[in-house]
Amino acid sequence: MPRPVWSGAITFGLVTIAVKVLPATESHTIAFHQYHRTDMARVRVKKVCAVDGQALTADEIGRGFETPDGDTIEITDEELDAIPLPTAKAIEIAGFVPAASIDPLRIGEGYYLQSGGEVAAKPYVLLRRALERNAKVAVAKFAWHGRERLGLLRVKDDVLVLHAMKWPDEIRSPKELAPTDVEIDDREIDAAVSLVNAMPATDPASFTDAYQEALEEVIRAKSGDAGTPAPSTAAPEPGGEVLDLMSALEQSLERTGTAGRGEGRAATVHELPRRPTRGGGKRRKAAGS
Repeated sequence: MPRPVWSGAITFGLVTIAVKVLPATESHTIAFHQYHRTDMARVRVKKVCAVDGQALTADEIGRGFETPDGDTIEITDEELDAIPLPTAKAIEIAGFVPAASIDPLRIGEGYYLQSGGEVAAKPYVLLRRALERNAKVAVAKFAWHGRERLGLLRVKDDVLVLHAMKWPDEIRSPKELAPTDVEIDDREIDAAVSLVNAMPATDPASFTDAYQEALEEVIRAKSGDAGTPAPSTAAPEPGGEVLDLMSALEQSLERTGTAGRGEGRAATVHELPRRPTRGGGKRRKAAGS
């Protein structure tokens, strides 16, 4: 498990829970560097003044805001430190809402919250069980990298998880992107629903990054002087000529093996077996039945 990136406390009414914040995810993406092709020396990026072309050190670089008129207003570290930040060392729970009410677009990176010692263990578990029992998530405010953020607290495998959230005004409206004046008949809708139901259920945990695996193979082959692996010879699956949307839906259903299944037979309904009542007695009939 990685080292904590932040330490503070969850405030829950008058309850305070000391916690440590740890990254919940990790990236396996292969990082490339830029090299000079002639001598394979590493290419470095320097921060250069746009006026005199001089390379600058960190001590010579300040922070500024450019106005619409093109003027630059300098903002010092002292001025930023003077701005009040009540949630500097706290994850302040503001309320609880149903998880389904949160737009997934607003949910960002996740962090595990570790209990900060024996004293914090009991209120930590108390908050976790309260969230589990109500099937709700907590909305909180906290400070991160010098600014106040909105957060979401939920439970995963008996551990509290903190997600950074976008503020409401940070989500762009998609209204102008929606297609208009499109006619779809009931047959097409029914076929699309049938295709959704016919396709197999998939577990996201079963997926692998095929591109990443191929890239790792290229690196292994070249580092061992074995040459670049031969490209895949797998033939692409034939798509077939599709004349219209309905034909595409019907052909897709045929590929799932469900089209025509039970053709010429009426649908049947099977009664589920009744669960015996406690003690093995017979189920009583309702009055008047």
